[in-house]
Amino acid sequence: MRQIILDTETTGLEWKKGNRVVEIGCVELMERRPTGNTYHQYINPQREFEQGAAEVTGLSLAFLADKPLFADIADEFLAFIDGAELIIHNAAFDVGFLNNELSLLGERYGRLQDRVQVEDSLLMARQRFPGQRNSLDALCKRLGVDNNHRQLHGALLDAQLLCEVYLHLTAGQSEIGFGGDEESSQAAAAAAPVFNSLPQGARPQVRVSEGELAAHESRLATLRKKSGDRCLWDPSPL
Repeated sequence: MRQIILDTETTGLEWKKGNRVVEIGCVELMERRPTGNTYHQYINPQREFEQGAAEVTGLSLAFLADKPLFADIADEFLAFIDGAELIIHNAAFDVGFLNNELSLLGERYGRLQDRVQVEDSLLMARQRFPGQRNSLDALCKRLGVDNNHRQLHGALLDAQLLCEVYLHLTAGQSEIGFGGDEESSQAAAAAAPVFNSLPQGARPQVRVSEGELAAHESRLATLRKKSGDRCLWDPSPL
């Protein structure tokens, strides 16, 4: 599966108030592995920043004055993400802004969702860590991702950090059988026990060897480490 970790920076918080995209950063994953391919573009928004927005990004209109308009980079950007699954933190924000940019170019560009699938890593984090802060900085700290070099918001830097966070958030899925690749499926099928036909009403008895028990406990220990010292198969505390 081809995935794109995406982040944007904007002139303000709401596209409905006329704010525009000023920076796009993308990191490509193939089968959950970074390929080294990235997309990074500064964009001239042709409008002022809202109060505080320039300070957050470190960008200025003077810096962006000679950068291309969104109309000039739209085709290249869409070609990079076309057909991929987008991983975005607080996806509604970025998708809303990008769809607005596309709408300003005319109906022929459609919506982002017509070209890609979108996965919101913020929703994933809230399911994993309910009731906790799940900003990108908070997740970096919680999951051990080094973000000491992040002094300002930057689209490519944030996409790179989100890439690490996303891989940490979803690491257990492939380990417990949600990876979905053919090799894993074949291996699981080969390891599955084969039951002999028994008369109706009788139950097969499965005997587990000491080696299998040890391997099972080793897998549970790995899952406990990744999920905060407990996993689904542990008995409930009294």
